[in-house]
Amino acid sequence: MWQWSLNIARLAAKELRSLFGDVPLMALIVFTFTLAVYSTAKGVKAEVANASVGIIDSDHSALSQRLREAIRTPYFKPPKDITPQEAGQALDRSDVIFIIDIPPRFEADVIGGRAPSVQVMVDATAMTQAGLGVVYLNQIFFKELLDFFHQQGIESMLPAQPVMHVMFNPNNQGHWFTSVMQIVTNVTVLAIILVGAAVIRERERGTIEHLLVMPVRPSEIALAKILANGGVILLAVGLSLWLVVHLWLQVPLAGSVTLFMLGTALYLFAVTALGIMLATLTSSMPQFGLLAAPVYVVLYLLSGAATPVESMPLLIQHIVQLSPATQFVKLTQAVLYRGAGVDIVWPQLLAVAAAGALFLSVALARFRSMLARQG
Repeated sequence: MWQWSLNIARLAAKELRSLFGDVPLMALIVFTFTLAVYSTAKGVKAEVANASVGIIDSDHSALSQRLREAIRTPYFKPPKDITPQEAGQALDRSDVIFIIDIPPRFEADVIGGRAPSVQVMVDATAMTQAGLGVVYLNQIFFKELLDFFHQQGIESMLPAQPVMHVMFNPNNQGHWFTSVMQIVTNVTVLAIILVGAAVIRERERGTIEHLLVMPVRPSEIALAKILANGGVILLAVGLSLWLVVHLWLQVPLAGSVTLFMLGTALYLFAVTALGIMLATLTSSMPQFGLLAAPVYVVLYLLSGAATPVESMPLLIQHIVQLSPATQFVKLTQAVLYRGAGVDIVWPQLLAVAAAGALFLSVALARFRSMLARQG
């Protein structure tokens, strides 16, 4: 056992020297866990922000001016005046997402009780902004009309009034979610690519023959690649979570970072083993890329990082529970967002470890077969 551990340590040191000597690859790792996380968190909005609005005000009354002034930042940009003739072209060119058409005599008809309509035209190709923006505009107009008539909403007439408390993300800030999920996504893709590329690189450079004449076992070679590449990614995850997510993006970390790092280590064990398994199925880097890309895409799309698992078809919901990516996303959200402890996330830890053991056993069998063919 001592010699086995010593061989793994020496081979891991060789892997680290090779990895650190690859400047483009190290630059990719740094970029992936810094600027890529920040730009995704700030650039991908799950809420309405700075949506462009055009307004056709044919009334020019105090009420229409009140509705215009109620459309404010940070949800909307200040409305700009357009004519009815310009409305269609403005939507076609994506100059605006919303066009609000206030008809003539709007205020007079409202006061007279004739129930006039305000038309809102929406560019629904901006799907998130369009769907939420219509709800926001409806709430804004409803409130302004009540204030215009000095009336209170229907809630004031109810015997009991609901009070909503938003847990874990009180201000509904999207970057709290996207920043952490981007780290999870980057862990998946880099773990598969780095360890798979390490195996392919040995084969393409001919250094696999050197390993075959050394007194080392296939398990030692495979585990050294897993430890070296997984260790570098684990370090990058820890630094990214603290420096980029917590300090730079000001995202609070509700739970134990240590528990999250333990879950990340188990997940890296699983996906790096998967990377070795995929590498043994291919003979060149282009082939490995073609095989790894769809595997990563499926893992990502079904993990819950992009779309909630609960919104998927029922059969898919059951199937994805077998994926270590889905279990890791559940673990991450429970620990970092909701402050869960081991007593809550132990099923996810166990599921990820079991998937890693399965992938590693298959990868070692394939790896031994590949080395036998090389020899």
